[in-house]
Amino acid sequence: MKNRVKWYTIPYYLWIALFVIAPVALIIYYSFFDIEGNFTLVNYQKFFTPVYIKMTLSSFWYAFLITLFSLLIAYPTAYFLTKTKHKQLWLLLIILPSWINLLLKAYAFLGIFGTYGEANELLEFVGIGKKQILFTDFSFLFVSVYIFIPFMILPIFNSLEKLNGSLLDASQDLGASTWVTFKRVIFPLTIDGVKSGCQAVFIPALSLFMITRLIAGNRVITLGTAIEQHFLITQDWGMGSTIAVFLIMIMILIMILTGSKRREHK
Repeated sequence: MKNRVKWYTIPYYLWIALFVIAPVALIIYYSFFDIEGNFTLVNYQKFFTPVYIKMTLSSFWYAFLITLFSLLIAYPTAYFLTKTKHKQLWLLLIILPSWINLLLKAYAFLGIFGTYGEANELLEFVGIGKKQILFTDFSFLFVSVYIFIPFMILPIFNSLEKLNGSLLDASQDLGASTWVTFKRVIFPLTIDGVKSGCQAVFIPALSLFMITRLIAGNRVITLGTAIEQHFLITQDWGMGSTIAVFLIMIMILIMILTGSKRREHK
């Protein structure tokens, strides 16, 4: 039986080796070469210059804002979804846009936020007048939150669904207000779902590049944008790989810090 289980795990280990370990190993390998193909450590020295440090801080700032706004919208949405009659249908409708290609959604918002788009028509209708919505921080954050919010809602919804209703009843019976019940009972018991949602949003938000180019007009520069430019424009694969190495390290660190610590009770 044990041998049979081992045979079943071979495709899994092959997948991990070919599509996780090998690409990471190649990135680390290329990070030690300059644009002329010479072995060097100068790429790592460059990363700690003010330009890349500022870019890293900018990436963290925008990823934090995207995660924060997604959480502020997703938590009450997930909570009210658990109270609705057709919760699975509503959840499906929320997740459905995530099945659409990211590029198509970005181009759709180019039309919506454009000078003659629906957003400006609405502003003109209410008397505000047309505004420059595209190529701003607002448009970048709005589109990013729209894209990532299903990944925040789903784990929080699952945590709320598993919540024992008798605990809420006990809290109310003991005289706790709605806010105290949320603060002391609901939120602590669903914190794992919040952590999973923050991981699912914050980590990919660090490496955004397509939205920064199309929606923000390259006004927002992130580590993902820098990697794209080094690989596709400057052809400096070494520097692009170096940034990717640090990005992978940051992502692993975030996963460790936000990971759930489960104790096994014997």
